[in-house]
Formats: sequence, structure tokens, C-alpha cells
Amino acid sequence: MTIYDELVARGLIAQVTDEEEIKDLINNGKATFYIGFDPTADSLHVGHFMALCLMKRLQMAGNRPIALIGGGTGYIGDPSGRTDMRSMMTPEQIQHNCDCFKKQMSRFIEFGEGKAQMVNNADWLLSLNYIELLRDVGACFSVNNMLRAECYKQRMEKGLSFLEFNYMIMQSYDFYHLFKEYDCNMQFGGDDQWSNMLFGTELIRKKLGKDAYAMTITLLMNSEGKKMGKTASGAVWLDPNKTSPYDFYQYWRNVDDADVLKCIRMLTFLPLEEVDEMDKWEGSQLNTAKEILAFELTKMVHGEEEAAKAQAAAKAIFAGGGSHENMPSTVLDAQDFTDGRIGVLDMMVKAGLAASKGEARRLVQQGGVSVNDQKLTDPQFTLSQDDFTGDVIVKKGKKVFHKFTMQ
Repeated sequence: MTIYDELVARGLIAQVTDEEEIKDLINNGKATFYIGFDPTADSLHVGHFMALCLMKRLQMAGNRPIALIGGGTGYIGDPSGRTDMRSMMTPEQIQHNCDCFKKQMSRFIEFGEGKAQMVNNADWLLSLNYIELLRDVGACFSVNNMLRAECYKQRMEKGLSFLEFNYMIMQSYDFYHLFKEYDCNMQFGGDDQWSNMLFGTELIRKKLGKDAYAMTITLLMNSEGKKMGKTASGAVWLDPNKTSPYDFYQYWRNVDDADVLKCIRMLTFLPLEEVDEMDKWEGSQLNTAKEILAFELTKMVHGEEEAAKAQAAAKAIFAGGGSHENMPSTVLDAQDFTDGRIGVLDMMVKAGLAASKGEARRLVQQGGVSVNDQKLTDPQFTLSQDDFTGDVIVKKGKKVFHKFTMQ
């Protein structure tokens, strides 16, 4: 099976242009491709997994990845999938986020001479002369066609700023620049990026001739990948300081039965023959599949040792009476207490078990919170400092456990 056939078999390819040429480049290790990452936070999240795994697969097949960090387009903000305008970031915030991204990406792809590259589009976008850009690049874009793009249509009723309207031009220029300066002949992106990507391919061909070798591929990253990045309590980050290895493991351990085999196929590097066998699994076997998924992805992000710890902790907790050693924990100090007591709502917010006291209150009222195996019904429940001579275990729902200790 060729690498392109494998991408199709894993459900990763949604749409392509020039399929035969794309197959030739990818299967023979001749593709230099880029995927863009918007630096809106200081950590990647699980919604980026599909892109990161794709880069790894293609690099293993001899192709060269370019991780394009949107340090320049980050000043504008991508309107795709949004109903309002994104808040502006400072140059310092953008640079910090870019630095964090490279460190995390290095667990997936190998950077270096002749290997993967990371580039920041701020390096060329911020120095563009506006009038020259309008004359040189703007003439290649039809406003009528731009307004028909889905990413703009969905914003027209609520209002689309002229700043955001330029995003498509900037993204297209990225591919044009990478094609000329880095021999980049292919771009990948989520299915919500299809219009932007087509404009990039067209720009290259209009500026450099019909024979210019530039292609696009989109993945099911919007419908299948990006939705993975959010949970009820916020994003699931790759940074262990934001999402612990245990919580990361638990996130994947708790995916829906209907999604687990799809995730294994798309996101892990298990042989397809092995995954095909799992397609026959049902009932309790799906729990085994979830454990495999959670372990493989936690190992990929946090290393095998942390993955083993997370798996052992999860099994011990759910078996009952197990060790609390590897359970996610929060250390309280005297400043967290008022008159020697602390409310369970404050504890939940501090530990990230709820985004707000209002959310924590609703969870308690709905019977979804226990403290040391005792279900709570009173949102005003408090504990004293003396209650923390040992571990205090708060359980949210059926599967989320958190340990509190006193400093």
C-alpha cells in the first residue's frame, strides 16, 4: 500500500486537486508541503492532532514538512468558523506562542537541515508594501468569488471587517511565497480552508504560469479533528502544565463508542491490518480499544513512561481502592482558606474541574459531585484544614477524579 493509499484508508483525505500528480509526489517522497498553525494560544491542543500526525506520516515516507506559523496572519485572524472578530494579540504574545509550538511539534516531526522546517509568515507579510501588494497580488482576486467563499458567507450577516476580508489574500500569498522561496509544492489544510487553499493555488498559477506545480489537499480536520479540541470545560492541551498526562489519557479513554475506532484509524500509527481487525469489536471490547487509543496518543505526546503512569492510575482508580499516586492533584495552602475552611465550589474551580462557580454549583445540584465517595447535595459544602490530614478526592461525574492535599 502506498502512503497516499494509506491516507485514504485512514479517512484523512477529503478533497484534492490534481490527484495523480499528488500521488506521484507523495508516494515518491518528492512533496515539500506546508500546514499552517494559528498561534492564538501558547499550546497546541488535540484539535491539531490530525495535522501533526499527517506531517509525521509524510515525513516518514521521505517528504519534507513545513510548519507555517501564522505570526503575520495572526495580526488579522482567520474568520473561518467564527461568528465574531478575534481579539488582537501583541507581537510578544505571538512570538511566545510560536516558540511553544515548535517545542511541542518536535515530538512529532524532526526539524533540521533537509528535514522539517518551521517558518513564520510574519517574516514576509509584515514587510509587504501595501500598494505593491494591491497591484501585484490584489489584481489576481475576484471580489465576487471571494464573497462566495463559505468562510465569508457565514459572517456577512453579523458583519465582516475589511481586516478579516484580507485574510484570504494573506493566506494565498503564503503559498505563493513558500512556492518561490522554499520549493513548497503542496499545501494541506482542514476542509474549512478549502476556499482559501484554492485561491493560493490559483495565485501561483496566475503569477507563474499554468504549469506551476502547486496542489492542494484538504483533510477532515474541521468535522473530525477540530471538534476534538474542545470539551465542556475547555480545550485539551498538549502542554502538560495545562492538561496533565492523566487528564489527557482520560480524555481519549472517554471518547464515544462511535468515535473510538475512527480515532484509532486516523490518529495512531498502529498497522492498518490491526485496526481493521478492531473494526469488528463491540461491547466491552470497545473499552479495550479506548485504552489502546488513550495509551498510544498519550505516549506520543508525553512519552511512554507518563502514558504508563496514566494508564495505571486510571485502572487503579476505577478498580476501587487503588493508589492515588498518579491521580491529577492540586495542592492547597493557607491562603486558599477563609476562617480555616474552603468551599467545594472554590476547590473545583481552582482545580479546573469547572470553569466557574456557577458551573460547579450546577454540577453539585445535579448530583454529579462526590467528596471522598460521599455524594454532595449542598453547594455550600465546605471542608476545614483538618480534613486535609489525608488526601481529599473529589469525583466529578462517573470518570473524573481529582486529589486535593494541603501544603
